[in-house]
Amino acid sequence: MKMNIAVLPGDGIGPEIVAQALNVTEAICKKFGHELTYKQALVGACAIDECGNPYPDETHELCMQSDAVLFGAIGSPKYDNNPSAKIRPEQGLLSMRKKLGLYANIRPVTTFESLIHKSPLRTDIVKGTDLMCIRELTGGIYFGRPQGRSEDNNTAYDTCVYTREEIERIVHLAYKYAMQRRKKLTVVDKANVLCTSRLWREVAQKIEKQYPEVTTEYMFVDNAAMQLIQWPGRFDVVVTENMFGDILTDEASVITGSLGMLPSASVGIYTSVFEPIHGSYPQAAGKNIANPIATILSAALMFEYAFNLPNEGKLIRKAVDASIEAGIVTEDLAKDGKTYSTSEVGEWITNYVNNYQL
Repeated sequence: MKMNIAVLPGDGIGPEIVAQALNVTEAICKKFGHELTYKQALVGACAIDECGNPYPDETHELCMQSDAVLFGAIGSPKYDNNPSAKIRPEQGLLSMRKKLGLYANIRPVTTFESLIHKSPLRTDIVKGTDLMCIRELTGGIYFGRPQGRSEDNNTAYDTCVYTREEIERIVHLAYKYAMQRRKKLTVVDKANVLCTSRLWREVAQKIEKQYPEVTTEYMFVDNAAMQLIQWPGRFDVVVTENMFGDILTDEASVITGSLGMLPSASVGIYTSVFEPIHGSYPQAAGKNIANPIATILSAALMFEYAFNLPNEGKLIRKAVDASIEAGIVTEDLAKDGKTYSTSEVGEWITNYVNNYQL
């Protein structure tokens, strides 16, 4: 198969972790006989510094011409610590989502047996957790207009807007994944308070009838946040709106014990983006200590979702599992003994793929 991907390393640790995921991707393509072509482009703070735009037109054109996008992270203290900055790296991420039609973020949350000790929750609570969060990405309060401040600058306002079409699209996608898994869907909203949530529930209740094999439940977001910590194993597929999803997915990520372990896929109208869920971690940038596994697993999702190549994704997961079992991990995962650098972990996983007998 011919595979053409855009590579957007971004800011902070982005270039380091993306480099390792790209090495694994190249090894997989060589192993399975795929033809890989890729080109890198700027996004985020580095793009602002270079051309004044966090998501340059050239980057967008590259993404539009690619089968998939492998993305690192966005963010820089240079802009985080400047509340008066008119252009911010995160605007590039929002712009990319909007222009590429990235309407759904898919985050699988699973535990690794050998890493359960890293979770802040008790083993009996965490063990066996296997859920998928599906977050709507292009609507809601992050994109609602109008927004701004009053003339006296003492009042600020944002608006939360959703259309029936946006909700239908994401709910149908959630049911699709629920059908492929354990056939249980949790729709999270705040329908007792918010008008947009009442529209979410109305639309979901109509769509529910089209999927009688799936058990559907409706849950207020505050209750969902609580149950996610008390009983994560009760969830299978969770679908929710943009801001609720932003908060709940970060909460869910902690269950595994490290942000550096979880990948994500943002499904789009034109192409899809595959990225780790963590941020740019600027404190570690250039130190070769960041965990590359979430980005490497994002490459596994890319093979599975963008190219429908499940065996390739399975081999990446097998290599990651083997590295963890062998103790070849960065400092955030180490229980005791030696820790390994970003490049050492990536090289070990790449070598595992190269030496694996199909």
